[in-house]
Amino acid sequence: MDHAHCDEKPALVSAYLTHLTHERRLSPLTGQSYARDLAALLQLSEKTPLNQLCVHDIRHFIAKLHGGGLSGKSLARMLSAWRGFYRYLIRHHNYVDNPCNGIRVPKSPRNLPHALSPDETAKLMAFAHNDPLSVRDRAMFELFYSSGLRLTELTRLRPEDIHFAEGTVRVQGKGSKTRIVPVGTYALQALQAWLKQRQGMLQPGERALFLSQRGNQISPRTVEYRLQARASQQQLDNHVHPHALRHSFASHLLQSSGDLRAVQEMLGHASISTTQVYTHLDFQHLAKIYDSAHPRAKRKK
Repeated sequence: MDHAHCDEKPALVSAYLTHLTHERRLSPLTGQSYARDLAALLQLSEKTPLNQLCVHDIRHFIAKLHGGGLSGKSLARMLSAWRGFYRYLIRHHNYVDNPCNGIRVPKSPRNLPHALSPDETAKLMAFAHNDPLSVRDRAMFELFYSSGLRLTELTRLRPEDIHFAEGTVRVQGKGSKTRIVPVGTYALQALQAWLKQRQGMLQPGERALFLSQRGNQISPRTVEYRLQARASQQQLDNHVHPHALRHSFASHLLQSSGDLRAVQEMLGHASISTTQVYTHLDFQHLAKIYDSAHPRAKRKK
């Protein structure tokens, strides 16, 4: 077979799709997805025969599609379809190279949880705290939002990690890196109230700051469950995840201070590019709207 003829391209794609349908029993919907992805390859390659495309061409096509707004996820799927097509051509049509091998697609921006507004956060914290578990919940959520902790960081804390005089918490982060993070007034007050209740629940030998009903270290899953239950009780979206409080902390602090480096340190991000995904905000504009670096760190006058 002479592969130099471009009019063979649609026939090869058609043969591959038939092969997929019979050999792999793909659903019609998946078949349509493959057909769309391969049609894009034919359109981009224009008059160049498939066996003359090289890695540079494929990389150029991906860059062009990315520039046109296609997400990293869609590009990864498309590249996978192209790679499979070339594997088929090598096996059944005497092609030699797969120009799609070794190419990475641009990463999609990570989908971050919806950040609560300062008003929504205040509403979340406004539940009655008249029993030990609700006092604990309030302390956990205030500390989450006040200091932007990760879920596992919160559950691993010990009472000695809170430094009330300085208003800080010592956090054991990813890669066993320790960082010191400021704690706002609301969170410090909530923590003091919880420490009084904690004594009555504590199991012998337990050192965790936040305890389960049984008096042992609280599990991340329990924290998630309690937060969702409180959010629902306060008539907020009951899919509020602990990470949403960390995200809210980052967003509100960045909006008011514009100090990306400081927020990076507080969040414990190794790279500032990780911190940048938290916001695409016009700091100058928002600095005029927000009058303090953190809505719940203001001291009452």
